[in-house]
Amino acid sequence: MPAQTFLPGPAPNTVKTHTGQILPVPHGWELLAPGDAALTRRVKAAGEHWLVQEKVGRKVFSRGVWAPAATIAQVRSELAAERSTDAYAKKQAAGAKRREKTQREYVEDFRGAVLSFLGFHKRYSDLAAVFATAVTNHATPVGSGTVARTQRIPIERRAEAAVIAWMRHQTTAYDSMKIARVKGQRREVRRMLAQRSKELLGTYRRGEPTGITCPLARALASCESAAGSEESTGLR
Repeated sequence: MPAQTFLPGPAPNTVKTHTGQILPVPHGWELLAPGDAALTRRVKAAGEHWLVQEKVGRKVFSRGVWAPAATIAQVRSELAAERSTDAYAKKQAAGAKRREKTQREYVEDFRGAVLSFLGFHKRYSDLAAVFATAVTNHATPVGSGTVARTQRIPIERRAEAAVIAWMRHQTTAYDSMKIARVKGQRREVRRMLAQRSKELLGTYRRGEPTGITCPLARALASCESAAGSEESTGLR
């Protein structure tokens, strides 16, 4: 039988159905807060439970799982005992090492995809390297929620989207713009700024002269300064 899913209730020990009905939580149940994925999975597998979720914007967030308090206590105790063993510690260490290796490889591949998308003229090869590093550092951390972390589109498209997103925030006034709350307006503004960013990238791809007034040059100079880098940006 599939788990029942509810919205948070208006008062403690209540939930709300998607039709607006308020229900009391069964006596003896406890809300297991999100945060421990293994504990949550096992409590859900142990028997009857209620899921509590809430949509904020376009995302759905877990607000916890209601389940019998005795079930939660038993599963928590069993899991704690399991986690105290040497075998578990070794398994966790091995898993962490695998994830670190996978992350390192992905960061390297993603940076390569960014460089490929940039395609800067050799005159700006140093600047391209700084640019690729800045975008990669911003977009690839695990849990960052950026487009670089999605697996739904090819890495080449992730790289392009990450570059355009970085430029939108670093080389335009997007963050301080007052955009009317009209359906599609923000999307249209982002589309317009993306076109401007692509035109700016074209300047560097063609190897045309730029200067310190260029918004991209200024943004990357700021990145270098923040990182304490002394590398030349290749501007002239």
